[in-house]
Parts: sequence; structure tokens; C-alpha cells
Amino acid sequence: MSAALLLLGAPAAQAAENGEWAVYPAAARLGERPYYFLTADPGATLRDKVTVANKTAEPLTFRLYGADAYNTERDGGFAVRTLKEPRTGAGAWIRPERTTVTVPPRSAVTVPFTLTVPADADPGDHPGAVVALDERITPGGGAVAMGIQRAVAARVYLKVNGPAVPALAVEDVTLEQDRPVVPGTRESTALVTYTLHNRGNVTLNPKVVLTAEGLFGRTLLDRDLAQVPSELLPRQRIRLTEKWIGSPQLDWAEVTLVATAQDVRESAGVSLLALPWLVASVLALGAAGGLTGWRIRRRRARPGH
Repeated sequence: MSAALLLLGAPAAQAAENGEWAVYPAAARLGERPYYFLTADPGATLRDKVTVANKTAEPLTFRLYGADAYNTERDGGFAVRTLKEPRTGAGAWIRPERTTVTVPPRSAVTVPFTLTVPADADPGDHPGAVVALDERITPGGGAVAMGIQRAVAARVYLKVNGPAVPALAVEDVTLEQDRPVVPGTRESTALVTYTLHNRGNVTLNPKVVLTAEGLFGRTLLDRDLAQVPSELLPRQRIRLTEKWIGSPQLDWAEVTLVATAQDVRESAGVSLLALPWLVASVLALGAAGGLTGWRIRRRRARPGH
């Protein structure tokens, strides 16, 4: 049986929990301090505490560890690495005083930990988490044998002092069209796919605007995109797709994506040629016929023909 880690995150301004247990920075009340916001110089050691609360009627045992954070490929959400994945940032620097903790029913246990920043650590943001992993493997559904381990993590937003370098790029813009064979029989759609890449060392809160300008400067589309992650972590890139319903069926357009974050503004685009399939077929046949006629005339014009 293989094991897949199911990590349950936390919505903004709430402690991380899954209904059975919660993980949060030590504080007076649950949810009072939902995340760790830490700042340190290279070479410094920070000390803090994590609380694990058991909401069930049975004792629960957890593995505590630090993990690096990343953006998921699916939607750019905040996620953390599993215990078996390499740790190179904040996850490697977090050391709980106890790596295993048993929490009695309807109780909470607080465990101290240290976070030691290497002397040669790069400046900027190093997001991570303190994770409480239930190492029991529960059967998963489906025909394939799969087990699930559940974990809950308290986010760590660590900033290492030094120069902050925000940098953002819009890369690999592509466009796919779906148009009717007979113009006007149904709506056309276009899928605009692009990569949003945080090339800097600080977390960005990007905004993306999608525009399309047709022939004679006509505005075909001007939209703020909603499916953009609220946090794009340093050195992360995500692939996103936006559907344009009602794209033109006969036009030439320039499609542009403009991404902004802090003092950064970057753009990239792609051209759209919308030509009904019937018209395109007629033009293609006409071009083929013209080429054939030109070749015949050329052969007849040669000496000896």
C-alpha cells in the first residue's frame, strides 16, 4: 500500500484544523495567533512554541516536523512538503523539542521549538510550516490500493533580513480556440493559458488583467482575473488558464496579460486569428487551386512544352 499525505490547510485568520485536531502558535486562545510572522538576521536563532489540540474523545499521537512551503500546481494554493521530501529552507531550520507527541482527549499540548537561520541564508521570505502528522495510514477509496495520512500545519512566514528583490514574470502564453463550423450557430470560446513566475525573493500578491484588442483598436475584452493565487511564494511558478466565452469568430486580436504586484509590472501576449472554419476551408481550397494553376502555367511556359 502506498501512502499519500493529505495536508489540511487553514483559511485566513483562523487556526489550522481539520475538525479532529488543530495546530497553532502558542497563545492564550485558539485562533488568537493563527500564523507565525517571524523576522531574523542570518545566523540568528529564534525560539517559539507550537500547540497541538486534540478535539476527539481518544488520545492522538503526532509526528512534529518543519516543512518548506510551496504553491500547488492545481490552483496556486499554499501547501507544504511531506516528511519524506527534501527540506532546504525554513523546514530544515525548524527543530521541535519533541518530534513525537501524544495529546490526551479534548486536551492540548504545547511543544517548544527553535528556528536557526544559517549564516549564509539568502535574504527575503522563506515560507514554511510546523506540521502535526498523524502517521496512521487509513485506506483510501478507488480501485488502486492507496493509503492516506492526514496532517495539519501552522504556517510560518519567515523573513530573513537583507535586500528585498520583488520580481515577476508572465511566461509561455498560449491560446486555444473552439469555434463553430457555421458562424453564429453557437458561441466561441478561447482558453488563454500562461505561467506566473515569482522570480524574486519576497512573497507577492499578484493581480492579473486580461485584455484583447481587435481590428481598428476595438476593445474585445478587459477583465480582472479571479483565479489568481493571493500569495505567490518566492521562486515559485504556477500554470493558470482563463476561459474567454464569446471570443470573436471573425477578427484579428492581440491578447495581453498584465501582471502587477507591489512595484512590479510585467506583461506578455499572444495573437488571435479568428476565422470561421468554412471561410478558412474556402480560402485554403482557393489557395491550393491557385497554386496548382500557377504550376500548370509555369510548366506550359517552359521551352518544349
